[in-house]
Amino acid sequence: MEIKPGQLLSSINNPSDLKQLSMSQLPQLCDELRQYIIDVVSVHGGHFGASLGVVELSAALHYVYDTPYDQLVWDVGHQAYGHKILTGRRDNFHTNRKYKGLSGFPKRSESEYDTFGVGHSSTSISAALGMAMAAKMKGENRKSIAVIGDGAMTAGLAFEAMNHAGVADSDVLIILNDNCMSIDPNVGALKEYLTDIATSPTYNRIKDDVWKALGKLPVGKNFTREMAGKLEQSIKGFVSNSSNLFEALKLRYFGPIDGHNITKLVDTLKDLKNIPGPKILHIVTVKGKGYELAEKDQTKWHAPGLFDKVTGEIQKKKFDTVQPPKYQDVFGHTIIELAEKNEKIVGITPAMPSGSSLKFMMDKMPHRAFDVGICEQHAVTLSAGMATQGMRVFCNIYSSFMQRAYDMVVHDVAIQKLPVIFCLDRAGLVGEDGPTHHGCYDIAYMRCVPNMIVAAPMNEAELRNMMYTAQLDTHQLPISIRYPRGEGVMPEWRTEMKEIEIGKGRKLKDGEGIAILSFGHPGNFAASAIRELKNDGINPAHYDMRFAKPIDEELLHEVFAKFDKIVTIEDGTVVGGFGSAVLEFMAAHKYNAEVKIMGIPDELVEHGTPKQLYDEIGIDANGIAKTVREMMNVRVTVKA
Repeated sequence: MEIKPGQLLSSINNPSDLKQLSMSQLPQLCDELRQYIIDVVSVHGGHFGASLGVVELSAALHYVYDTPYDQLVWDVGHQAYGHKILTGRRDNFHTNRKYKGLSGFPKRSESEYDTFGVGHSSTSISAALGMAMAAKMKGENRKSIAVIGDGAMTAGLAFEAMNHAGVADSDVLIILNDNCMSIDPNVGALKEYLTDIATSPTYNRIKDDVWKALGKLPVGKNFTREMAGKLEQSIKGFVSNSSNLFEALKLRYFGPIDGHNITKLVDTLKDLKNIPGPKILHIVTVKGKGYELAEKDQTKWHAPGLFDKVTGEIQKKKFDTVQPPKYQDVFGHTIIELAEKNEKIVGITPAMPSGSSLKFMMDKMPHRAFDVGICEQHAVTLSAGMATQGMRVFCNIYSSFMQRAYDMVVHDVAIQKLPVIFCLDRAGLVGEDGPTHHGCYDIAYMRCVPNMIVAAPMNEAELRNMMYTAQLDTHQLPISIRYPRGEGVMPEWRTEMKEIEIGKGRKLKDGEGIAILSFGHPGNFAASAIRELKNDGINPAHYDMRFAKPIDEELLHEVFAKFDKIVTIEDGTVVGGFGSAVLEFMAAHKYNAEVKIMGIPDELVEHGTPKQLYDEIGIDANGIAKTVREMMNVRVTVKA
């Protein structure tokens, strides 16, 4: 189905075209841009509410600034759809987040207008400041602008960058897009602080009244910008302390202003463009603006999938049979079961209660489950602090986000041998979000840390058993339990939980000639491949190793004593992961076998559906079967 843009939007192929519009035409352009995003995302999918909230800001920035010479950095990038459409990608926008199509986030290799690749939050201020400092060193008059949300502003990195920006004497503009949301509602003192700024009727009323009055005073040219600034500061100091945080960091604070008033935005940005030094503009927006359902339920409409734009009905998959649950939901319900029997259990997540399904525990046990904001480092060390007091903490973080807290894992948890339970959600290839979100590296980076246990369940029952084992008082070391995004394989998953021995795998099937050693969910790919290989007369043995560290050496001795052809399979990088652990064992014990490591290759895997990506890198059932045939020198007979 062809989706056509509106009359004005169809004429915009780049920001130069946008600049040809009059100010009076900008509201219509914004309406058309917002509708085009709704039309395309409803049919093709993608992130939704964030981009609707910054339609006016996207247009105003490209209207006022000389992009791409002026450097515009979007934080995270969920909100950059309008930016992409206005910068030459309108006609390809329907390929957004699809295999071989446009990235769902700004990406430097995709467009010169994407000045910095993003996907994880809170990097924009640091990046824009770096650009501004480089421009100053090179004697260039280019501007640097960072657009950051109030959710991303909760991360320590944002404060570190602002702390430096205030003394770096560089021309950087920080635009704080305040909509009280990230994916889930924001938490913490900063949220309340910004709310105080945005909703202080006294400050905003007096500020407006004073500026109106100034227009009637006979001060003329004698009323300077410096005098105006001092007057505004006196107003702020009289009725509100709200601006002190940013100005204490030596950032000139402006706002708050209505982020949906395109005329006001353009006028303000034109003024700020001529004010040197570090400054922050606070705009107030509504996530999902222009689509009523998205405005009312912003979490649900962050990335709703395909939907009917008229009725708002979100399309759901239709199944003929009962489907397995998502691993995330198994975690969410299982931690409640465990917590009801163990009062020491606590749940922590950095701003992903819905995505991780810790929301179930937060609803039922709000005094024992905590969303700490977009603060992975804090989440890990907070967990460590609780663990010193005997709490059994399940710290649930996406695999790719855990990378941000690696020092805390080593320094605060592992060195002190604290039994924090890391539940690494979204392990493996996550799909349409692409390389910024793939969970490729945690097996390798956790396996090299002393005192760390590295585990992965093959199915829902194994996840429950690992969670049960990890919270027992007999277990006193940190453990990483990784599992993929999406559905498992067991419709009847509420099995009785039981303790499993740390470092012990299991033999699922005996065989001849070749053995497959799997780690985690890809064991199910291996099981499917084995069923397929039966038609070729190949009968591989299959071992579910469960632990990459400590690895089951007793089981490996059995494997290497019996087989000289071995395949390892994992949904992590082939460099330093589970397969590497098997090779290290082989070398240490002087075994000699042909070992093929299958996993995520040592290269960036782009976006697409998980099925497409696993097929591309060859570790799905077909890829495993193909590898086994090649190792066994068996050709497939193609029937005519």
